[in-house]
Amino acid sequence: MAAQPQEQPQELSAQLVADVVADATTAPSLHNAQPWRFAYRTAERTFRVSRDPERAMPHLDPDGRAQHLGCGAALCVLRVALAHAGWATATTLLPDPAQPLHVADLRVTGAGGADGALAALYPAIRRRHTSRDPFTADVVPPEVRSGLVEAAAAEGARLTFPDAWHVDALLELVHDAEDRTAGYAADPQAQQAEQETARWTRVAGERAAAEGVPPSAYGPRKHDGRAPVRDFAAHREVPGRGSATFEAAPQLALLGTAGDTPADWLRAGQALGRVLRRATADGLATSLTSHPLEWPDLRWAARDPLSDLGTVHMVLRLGYGPPGRATPRRPVAEVLTVEP
Repeated sequence: MAAQPQEQPQELSAQLVADVVADATTAPSLHNAQPWRFAYRTAERTFRVSRDPERAMPHLDPDGRAQHLGCGAALCVLRVALAHAGWATATTLLPDPAQPLHVADLRVTGAGGADGALAALYPAIRRRHTSRDPFTADVVPPEVRSGLVEAAAAEGARLTFPDAWHVDALLELVHDAEDRTAGYAADPQAQQAEQETARWTRVAGERAAAEGVPPSAYGPRKHDGRAPVRDFAAHREVPGRGSATFEAAPQLALLGTAGDTPADWLRAGQALGRVLRRATADGLATSLTSHPLEWPDLRWAARDPLSDLGTVHMVLRLGYGPPGRATPRRPVAEVLTVEP
């Protein structure tokens, strides 16, 4: 059930706590692993957000960057849901250095003064899905791009739109990552990374689960075009899956921060959550490309040497087309605990 506005709210009801966490779990994460846990401390009116070590990917994500990004995105959506319900909040990142799994505290500070800009994004929470379908050739207008840049800046991150030569370079990095994956049998590191990917992706006939990427979300197989859309089916057959021509000139954006620390990763994750909801509200379809960023040498090469973007954390594909398909989410009871 989605969180609903409350008239003159005084305390968070148990139902509202569950509803806003359910909203938060719609955030994107690497292979839809949903690497978050929430604990609501009633007396302190504080949501504690933590990484779930059981959902770590030590070969794809050895430093936990992707886990932080996912938790940051969920934290942003949690803030949006609470603002929609009328609550003001304050966020503390990495509140306890002695507990690295504890990534953030979100304290509810009052029943007035909710962030209106965040609250306005609430209708986009349930509409946002990753789209692995072809987009049209329609260009995203400058004013829409500017709004996305502002959304990232509001969370302490930067969103840039690379020019044509840099797009070409990024697509080459994607191809490099695909080639490494294709040759995983001869590379122990790539083999282990591919095994982790296989754990979180499924094909028809395999056991359904509340996490991971199901075949219904794969989209058609790309037989032409340059859009960086990862084929999670790989060599596996997906019954009924067709093929399609994708964009020849994909519209990409880079999300990054000046630094490259866990706090930066959380800021980038919050920015990702905000940018994706703003894009959805503006009628855009979106998909994410982290494939080349999973390799340290390729991640370094992804940044534009002519800009001061710093570290790239995500490549976004934007455009107009099918909105994508919903992927499964874990029940709230599995990710939320309520404490006195």
